[in-house]
Amino acid sequence: MPDPLPLTALDEDDRIFQSTILRFARERIAPHVRAMDEAAIFRKDLLKEMFELGLMGIEIPEEFGGQGGSFFQSVLAIEALATVDPAAAVIVDVQNTIANNILLRWGTETQKRRYLPKLAADTVASFALSEVGAGSDAFALATRAVREGDNFRITGRKLWITNAAEAGIFFLFANAAPDQGYRGITCFLIERNTPGFTVGKKEDKLGIRASSTCELILDDCVVPAENVVGEIGKGYKIAIETLNEGRIAIGGQMTGLAHGALGHAIAYAEQRQQFGKTIGEFQGVQFTLAEMATDVEAARLLVYNAARLRDAGEPFVTEAAMAKLFASQIAETVASRAIEVLGGVGFTKDYPVEKLYRDAKIGRIYEGTSNMQKLAIAKNLLSAR
Repeated sequence: MPDPLPLTALDEDDRIFQSTILRFARERIAPHVRAMDEAAIFRKDLLKEMFELGLMGIEIPEEFGGQGGSFFQSVLAIEALATVDPAAAVIVDVQNTIANNILLRWGTETQKRRYLPKLAADTVASFALSEVGAGSDAFALATRAVREGDNFRITGRKLWITNAAEAGIFFLFANAAPDQGYRGITCFLIERNTPGFTVGKKEDKLGIRASSTCELILDDCVVPAENVVGEIGKGYKIAIETLNEGRIAIGGQMTGLAHGALGHAIAYAEQRQQFGKTIGEFQGVQFTLAEMATDVEAARLLVYNAARLRDAGEPFVTEAAMAKLFASQIAETVASRAIEVLGGVGFTKDYPVEKLYRDAKIGRIYEGTSNMQKLAIAKNLLSAR
């Protein structure tokens, strides 16, 4: 496989950072990818190593035990991991670009001091927004939070919650004022052992199988009012802004996936022989690889641009939607073409490209479907006129 990743305008520190993570992914994660996929379980020892390497607290300040890095570095880490296992990448994605950032931006000082060290050291976090009737229409929440003195009593059910099987902390959204519609939506920080809170059924998925996706059940779950993140009724703002950033990371995940598939296709084309020469010497295969590589690089540029805009404090919502839309499309296409380059063996589980093809499909769905990204792009274009 190509090594290291193409150095698209990376400075020396970022290049070393990404290369270190890529080496970890190939040496430590790669030998277990197939077994984890088949068992639909991410190994606890690897999760522990990701914490020890600092991958779960990239943007958390050093005073709280984190790395004090940037959002861009989180995206670089996600991309590198995804070249080997997109399931590992999404675990790191949700922890960094969503959960950690919610607490860093909207958490109180007490919440930060209590939870950020845990998130950096050994505690997985989860983002719980989706429900059976609230997918693309993310704010059609049925989960209710009723104020009772210094507590809230929460009742409802969440679906398709990433990292739920491993998580010890959940950023969960419920409506505390249903008569006000989406303006009643509030973000609550809930610990796993809270009475009335249960992690339910784990989904049996097509791809990214080692990444857990579960339902959450809240049956008169009592949460202290001090665990409200941000303000009551500001949950919609927290969710929107967080997901806008998370889409850049999903773009990074899909770009890494596509790069991994391209790498396998190149390696196979260089060693597989037919008609007395390697298949990489045939122009038809060369053209396919050239198109794949161009798609990957174009996606990478879109993702890096959006991440850098975010770090610079510039508007990035349109660029984030473009990055996710395009990267998720080319991930599926490049993985499919990789299977074709490998031919019959590419269709078997003995080679990793069939898994990457399965993993790619979710890119068009989670953190905003492709159609939702198109709507966001068009809306922003038209409003700018």
